Amino acid sequence: MSNQTPRPVIRMRPNKSPQRVRFGAPWVFADEVVLDRRARKIPAGSIIELHANDGERLGLCAFNAESRIVCRVLDRDLDAVIDRNWLRARVQRALELRERLYDSPFYRLVHAEADGLPGVVIDRFGDVAAIQPNAAWAEAMFDDLVAAVTEVTGISTVVKNGLGRARKLEGLAEELLVVQGRLDAPVRVQMNGATYFADLLKGQKTGLFFDQRDNHAFAARLARDASVLDVFSHVGGFALAALAGGARCADVVDASAAALDLAVHGAEASGFAGQFATIRGDAFEIMSSLASEGRDYGLVVCDPPAFAPAKPALEAGLRAYERVARLGAGLVSRGGYLVLCSCSHAVDPARFKAASVRGIGRAGRQAQLIHSGSAGPDHPQHPHLAESGYLKALFFRLD
Repeated sequence: MSNQTPRPVIRMRPNKSPQRVRFGAPWVFADEVVLDRRARKIPAGSIIELHANDGERLGLCAFNAESRIVCRVLDRDLDAVIDRNWLRARVQRALELRERLYDSPFYRLVHAEADGLPGVVIDRFGDVAAIQPNAAWAEAMFDDLVAAVTEVTGISTVVKNGLGRARKLEGLAEELLVVQGRLDAPVRVQMNGATYFADLLKGQKTGLFFDQRDNHAFAARLARDASVLDVFSHVGGFALAALAGGARCADVVDASAAALDLAVHGAEASGFAGQFATIRGDAFEIMSSLASEGRDYGLVVCDPPAFAPAKPALEAGLRAYERVARLGAGLVSRGGYLVLCSCSHAVDPARFKAASVRGIGRAGRQAQLIHSGSAGPDHPQHPHLAESGYLKALFFRLD
């Protein structure tokens, strides 16, 4: 520290205990610190020292006075230098876990706070990385972050995915662009015995949901010799894995024509074209229509977008999940299986389960809960952040 420019100091309020931070919590909120005129003049993304009110030095944080999460803990070592070398070490540590878990380079490489890089999400697609710098400090150090990722992994192409609610909450502009290399087409991804296509520039999020990989695999075990309905399918995630696992046929439902085109492309590349059909439209309307036609399936999967991305939407979101469960249950053949998923941060597992069970009951069905799934291990959970355990998947067998 002696040869560094002194860092600004942000002090916690007298009535706010630093114990949560001492024990490893990675966030400090705006109402926990003194935000006087001096503090508000500190540029967003600056590295500061966080002190308890009594002067105890708690660690180095990324600061943003305009965010509800005013301080994001970067390092407990007050002598740490937050630079490209520091970033490289964090990315290297994240890579070591993924290389132990997976044989091929298709995974979430960095899962934000859980990998020691708050607000940073990086998905790897072979020689391509999609980086989401969702915090002001990561935006300010983006060039160094790109360099660290390319040096550690050897990839040649980097997409900056600066879209979404998280960036807006940080006061950051939205943008989506290729910042290194070239990307002219969707990327081919082999997963669970099927071929998927991820559109990193026009698709949802970063183009593919690696978090569902293990849940796809479990559903595929239930799908053998069965007909499958994959609702809110995106690029055919559950359906293609089910066909690779021996399903007889699969119908996929989504509102996006572009996503369904990629799903068809994946089915063709996987050799399942003759067993695969798409239905485009509103999922609720389509499920109701299929029920009125007397259709049923051995496996029905409903993996909707986040109905409750934040607490104000919680009650409406729970009603939507209950409705999905009711409609989905009505399409499951006797003895078949229903998979219900939620990626809503604001919905905890207990409330999601309760809403799902109510929906199944209102469909007049009896159920066994046979498995509960979450995101795969390339999406590690931070033990102090319930939000990092956002994905929930419930597997039911219905009478």
